Amino acid sequence: MAKEIRTIGVMTSGGDSPGMNAAIRAVARACAYYNVRCIGFYRGFQGMIEGDHCLMNARSVRNIISRGGTILKSARSKEFRASAGRKKAAAHLKEIGVDAMVLIGGDGTFRGGQIFSEEYDIPVIGVPGTIDNDIAGTNFTIGYDTALNTVIDAIDKIRDTASSHDRLFFIEVMGRDAGFIALNTGVGAGAEEILIPEEDLGLDRLLESLKRSKRSGKSSSIVVVGEGDKIGKNVYELADYVTDNLPDYDVRVTVLGHMQRGGSPSCFDRTLASRLCVKAVELLLDGEKNVMVGLINNKVAATSFDEGLSGDHAINKELLRISDILST
Repeated sequence: MAKEIRTIGVMTSGGDSPGMNAAIRAVARACAYYNVRCIGFYRGFQGMIEGDHCLMNARSVRNIISRGGTILKSARSKEFRASAGRKKAAAHLKEIGVDAMVLIGGDGTFRGGQIFSEEYDIPVIGVPGTIDNDIAGTNFTIGYDTALNTVIDAIDKIRDTASSHDRLFFIEVMGRDAGFIALNTGVGAGAEEILIPEEDLGLDRLLESLKRSKRSGKSSSIVVVGEGDKIGKNVYELADYVTDNLPDYDVRVTVLGHMQRGGSPSCFDRTLASRLCVKAVELLLDGEKNVMVGLINNKVAATSFDEGLSGDHAINKELLRISDILST
């Protein structure tokens, strides 16, 4: 029989993403609605280890839904990876009466939460918050939509100067292991070529594509590069290779970097965070544990951590075909 849940803890962990504050807000207010105490932990698992926490209620999360980042801060805890660190965390939860946890973050957060839950029988629900959109069990992660819009806005501005100076721009976007951001923004911004970790398109194909663009009368080009692309060691090496082999191009590199993580979350991300986190609280109150919540075909659904972490959240290769057609 599931134990009664009287206090729920919430934390954000790993890389921050727009919409995390909306998620924190939803957890706190759902707890208030169901008359459950809510405790927020600062700096993720490290805050659990150190007992760095605060009592949260419906009023303590006012006016944060539009803010980027996370008011609970975020961190990666090396100490939590060791059993001694997790033992300290469990002791602090017991000391302040936390019965269950909502963990907002990515795959590393979920793996840590799963191990912790199994060791100490503490119910845990994961909420996917990462701009990379690389977690199975959901069509969209919190922060992904905002990151797409941030990247599109930046590429549109770079396109203006590329056209003005007849330049080729390599634009690197985040996505060390997944090309969702690169692929979707590349299509949305009308890039001439898109390079992603999942598809090794090769240097010869890249050169041929740029030559074809030149022959078709294009005086400027945009190549969107996911940071995990395997063609070159890095985007600068790619740019040097093109400069050496296509001297007619005036090549520039822009790395968008951490600007993609920041900014006010989009309406979609605010709504997604709200839906997922209300469901997370309700699942805990219903006795569920060791699952993540996600949006599948516009319906909130629960998926086991095992499936969410080992499942295949594949890119849409149809977008690559569309990109080839539209870059003609």
